[in-house]
Amino acid sequence: MSGMVLKTSRRNFVAHKGRMALSAVAVLLSVAFVCGTLVFTDTMNTTFDKLFAVANSDVTVSPKSAVDGEETPDRGRPEVLDGAVVGKVSAAEGVKSAEGGVLSMSVTVVNSENENMGSTTGAPTIAGNWNTNELKSMKITAGHPPRGPTEVMVDADTAKKHGLKIGDELRTIAVTGDIRATITGLAAFTVTNPGAAVVYFDTATAQQQLLGAAGAFTHVNVTAKDGVSDEQLKANVAAAVGADTYKLQTSQEAADANRKDVGAFLDVMKYVMLGFAGIAFLVGIFLIFNTFSMLVAQRTREIGLMRAIGADSGQVLKSVVVEAFLLGVVGSVLGVGAGVGLAVGLMKLMGQMGMHLSTDDLTVAWTTPAIGVFLGVVVTVVAAFVPARRAGKVSPMAALRESGTPGDRKAGIVRAVTGLTLTGIGGAGLYLTTAADEAGPGSMWLGLGVVLTLIGFIVIGPLLAAGVVRVLSGAVLRPFGSVGRLAERNALRNPRRTGATAAALMIGLALVACLSVVGSSMVASATDELDKSVGADYVVNSMTGQPVMPQAEQALRAAPGLDHVTAYREVEAAVTAPDGTTEKDGLGATDPAYAQDIRRTMVAGEHAAAYGKDSMSVGSEYATAHGIKLGDALTVAFTGGNTVKLRVAAITSDEGNLDKGMKYISTAVAEANVPADRMPRPFMLLASAKDGQSDAAAYQEVKAALAEYPQYKVLNQADYKQALKDQVGQLLNMVYGLLGLAIVVAVLGVVNTLALSVVERTREIGLMRAIGLSRRQLRRMIRLESVVIALFGALLGLGLGMGWGASAQQLLALEGLRVLEIPWPTILGVFAASALVGLFAALVPAFRAGRMNVLNAIASE
Repeated sequence: MSGMVLKTSRRNFVAHKGRMALSAVAVLLSVAFVCGTLVFTDTMNTTFDKLFAVANSDVTVSPKSAVDGEETPDRGRPEVLDGAVVGKVSAAEGVKSAEGGVLSMSVTVVNSENENMGSTTGAPTIAGNWNTNELKSMKITAGHPPRGPTEVMVDADTAKKHGLKIGDELRTIAVTGDIRATITGLAAFTVTNPGAAVVYFDTATAQQQLLGAAGAFTHVNVTAKDGVSDEQLKANVAAAVGADTYKLQTSQEAADANRKDVGAFLDVMKYVMLGFAGIAFLVGIFLIFNTFSMLVAQRTREIGLMRAIGADSGQVLKSVVVEAFLLGVVGSVLGVGAGVGLAVGLMKLMGQMGMHLSTDDLTVAWTTPAIGVFLGVVVTVVAAFVPARRAGKVSPMAALRESGTPGDRKAGIVRAVTGLTLTGIGGAGLYLTTAADEAGPGSMWLGLGVVLTLIGFIVIGPLLAAGVVRVLSGAVLRPFGSVGRLAERNALRNPRRTGATAAALMIGLALVACLSVVGSSMVASATDELDKSVGADYVVNSMTGQPVMPQAEQALRAAPGLDHVTAYREVEAAVTAPDGTTEKDGLGATDPAYAQDIRRTMVAGEHAAAYGKDSMSVGSEYATAHGIKLGDALTVAFTGGNTVKLRVAAITSDEGNLDKGMKYISTAVAEANVPADRMPRPFMLLASAKDGQSDAAAYQEVKAALAEYPQYKVLNQADYKQALKDQVGQLLNMVYGLLGLAIVVAVLGVVNTLALSVVERTREIGLMRAIGLSRRQLRRMIRLESVVIALFGALLGLGLGMGWGASAQQLLALEGLRVLEIPWPTILGVFAASALVGLFAALVPAFRAGRMNVLNAIASE
């Protein structure tokens, strides 16, 4: 009998392949997103691994204070080694050669039109000296290396992207000054360049212009003699220069450190994308569940006949599960192939944006298709299990009845109680979120509330359908007369099916609504805080996090229409409170004018008093936690500088979100206690126009003063608000794009439900056509049914999402983002768009119903 069951499953699968096609597409899309993400991130890892594997020397010597050989960003220049180290390293046993290197990433490179030649994808701009080690990853393809202070070589990818050629002039802006040089050579990466822009100078120029120190280096590249391992070479060099004096890394250790940094970013990207794929899978479950529920209902007589001729309930269940297994396998295998195509498409897209990824490095690990097929099959079988179990309960007597099984009243009661209980507990979780005093416990309650209310709405959806669909129908369908009433009854005929179809759309739109509320509230809160707190007219900073170069600061201070310019920098220090606790912290070192530029609410004292000699301010939360009051002295040990006692002259309120918790000192105090070569550069400048000066005129003067420094943005308050809105908007658009996959799967669910519903109602449709319903009215009826189901799902999703968003905003309020804003235009726009989604989903089912032969339909069983 088991052989017959398997044969029957195969025949049913082939016979109903058209009805299962959209379910297969849902599996395909979800698996493709998972596999595409894995292939794309694995390929990026391979690309970086190849680069790191060849870029490092056998052993690298760098300053002990450097972080993985990189510079301290706030100083705007790298940590350096004395040139004498090269000689010491060269004398170590086993060293074939030692060569000093210069590398700086706090530079901006512009062309003769003052256009930034840096990457637009976040990859760094790198300036250094051309040395032998560079030949491991680069080769000169045109011209020659730089031979003097007026010559520069640029990487070929950057030259191609920006139309640079030999003879063009480049200006490199570094903290030590501007370097103007003519391109004399192009060098191409021998491995894939992920997008960095690279310029090379001769060693003397790089030392003087990038480091401000003749004879200094940022690192030493050490090559081993034949037969000497990297580990042995490292030990020999350590013995020669002092094991604890410098940071020594083998080629493998340097590659691992670089890979760890890149891997952390790639892992975040991978898991975020996989999270959205999981949402698509969740939505796909409803599509598959509906498909098999309807197929089982339509085959009730067939299943009853199978039972009558000897098939037991387990065999019937197995038959349906095998069909689901076959669907999962077909959809998953196709999805794996589509995922590889998606990864290649993402690589091409990144190439357009400036991050070059070669298809030669395309990495498809064996685990990727295995994971894709496993997930696709498991999700499909799990989604089909309940309908399969229901099929197993069909009795032999069902062969004598019409298709369809009567509803289970007891199951409906259990569903109602379960759904209401889950929704109630979830609602309590959301309420506790709003009442939380700390973000940690509040986040836990929010997560619990979101999960339980979502499950609760899914379970209770069929019960809500009866009431909500009637209300929607009164507003949307009644104007269409008898056709509208027929559409309403069709939507209400099977509340479980309507609820499951709407739930798929509900999930995606709930997330859209939640994120819209959170995003709008963040922008509104930040805007409100800016209005209340920012007194400065203009803000100047770098969009890439670079410090403000001294020449740019001098240019701004020379602008004629400004009353004052305030430099804002952070200095690292260990702060010891009177109770003996010590915390490492960043102190805001600013000019006294900062008290005018930023209006801080004070708990005690005056803000301006914090900028006196040997004075500082602290935040109210810090003061409360450590029992600090005005006049108390704190011990401040400046990193790399002096240890002094500073008197608390002001306590700022931490109620707002601007500079929350920041401790302030004057720039003069910082300069007196931090060595000049350790003093960080400002990361932001604040400026105000002179009284009586036209805002428009002063704004243009500020922009003109910084015109030669395109790495910095000049923002007035309106610009700053718009920039915040744009940043949040870009993030939301990216998230909406990822959620779009789930919404596409949900739309497929509506299409599939309608298509199977048309097949199920074939005889009924034939009878309606026979008594006078026109094809046009029939198509309208199906379209209206689709619209009301889509609007039902949208109403539940948007309502649920706004509840989640409002609760999440209360957690943000604990961080000072206190304004709750509901983006009604977005919410109403999504609701209206859902009606269009319903119309679109009904196009094919309505067209097929309209083409149905009346006599054949009436004769249909």
